[in-house]
Amino acid sequence: MESIKKWFIKHNISEVECIIPDITGIQRGKIMPASKFTQENGIRIPESIFTQTVTGDWPDESTLVDPAEFDMLLRPDADTIRIVPWAKKPRAQIIHDCYNQQEELVSFAPRSILRKILKLYEDKHWQPVVAPELEFFLTKTNPDPDYPLEPPVGRSGRQEIGRQPYGIEALDEFTAFYEDIYKFCDAQNLDIDTLIHEGGAAQLEINFLHGEPLSLADQSFLFKRTVREAAIGHQMYATFMAKPMENEAGSSMHIHQSILDKKTHQNIFINEEGKNSNYFFSYIAGLQKYLPAAMPFFAPNVNSFRRFTRDMACPINVHWGYDNRTVGLRIPFSSPENTRVENRVAGADANPYLAIALTLACGYLGMEENLEPTPPFEGNAYDLPFGLPRTLHESLRQLKNNQVLQDVLGEQFVRIYIAVKEKEYQTYYRVISPWEREFLLLNV
Repeated sequence: MESIKKWFIKHNISEVECIIPDITGIQRGKIMPASKFTQENGIRIPESIFTQTVTGDWPDESTLVDPAEFDMLLRPDADTIRIVPWAKKPRAQIIHDCYNQQEELVSFAPRSILRKILKLYEDKHWQPVVAPELEFFLTKTNPDPDYPLEPPVGRSGRQEIGRQPYGIEALDEFTAFYEDIYKFCDAQNLDIDTLIHEGGAAQLEINFLHGEPLSLADQSFLFKRTVREAAIGHQMYATFMAKPMENEAGSSMHIHQSILDKKTHQNIFINEEGKNSNYFFSYIAGLQKYLPAAMPFFAPNVNSFRRFTRDMACPINVHWGYDNRTVGLRIPFSSPENTRVENRVAGADANPYLAIALTLACGYLGMEENLEPTPPFEGNAYDLPFGLPRTLHESLRQLKNNQVLQDVLGEQFVRIYIAVKEKEYQTYYRVISPWEREFLLLNV
């Protein structure tokens, strides 16, 4: 706490956002005066926050957590302290870990899940390295959810109507917006790399520099809010929905991953001859085996599954290949020491802590079980059958039936996650869509 006090004084901080990521990846917590924060013995919040759905509801099952709704103790991670650059007066934000009354990490908090998976690697003296790539759309402000989203008006005064992948002039339509993103990210020490225009109308992508998984999950978590704040400042919305517009591509969160030996600092995906190692192939095989059952973490919402279509540059199976963007698991062209696996399945709407945890967990299980992958695929994998669940309902069923993943993640966490997602699905299913009114109202 002493280092935090000094940081507050240095930056003239007057108030603090005490933040935790919930199951969805929404920022929850409290805002308080900086003076009170440094005097507190701990901030408390009920553990039931992790059973809340994206709609603000709770599952019907009452035994997921104790009905007494015990308080969790939030402890600040001093490595995550940052300025809130869009605040009107000096404000700090700090991500916290959640502890129970027995002084243990709350096992079903998303940040705890990632820590748990990283401990498996630590016990092997391995260091995972990841680099997320996040896609998002800019849209006109849309206060009425009954109306479809539209691309925003750029500096030319016109809407973008065509698809402009890697277009520089298309990016320049939103120069003031992305300059704010760079400014905000720099103020928060978010290690972003390149900005590109993606395939959809007003769809952008930001790549992060590779690094330690918990740090990159924290940065991705903060980045989403950063982008939304920057967009609002320019009278636009920014959305990380997986499929916000029906005739456009979806938005993904590609996760690049490799593993270093902590003693030698060498990439274990490469052997002494500079060739792909047994670990490399087993890691891929683990993703192939377990990724379908882990899909609720990579595609967590009903909308997520609208992204998986053959004609919209989204993988539909767990094949792997060298420098092949049609497969779910791509091995990018690189030097041997930079050999990595790119998981292209996760959507931009995924909770970054859980998406990173699960991709590392699947790979770890493959190495532990010494699995062998299918041969690398050459050609267009979109021509192959679907190898992933097609709906949230089906993906949850596969997770329920996979005891290995439940053992790795913790049964209570999996029960909570499934209950939250089933409640969201039930809530969604009650809504009658415009499609139904248009085609069924007077025809059936």
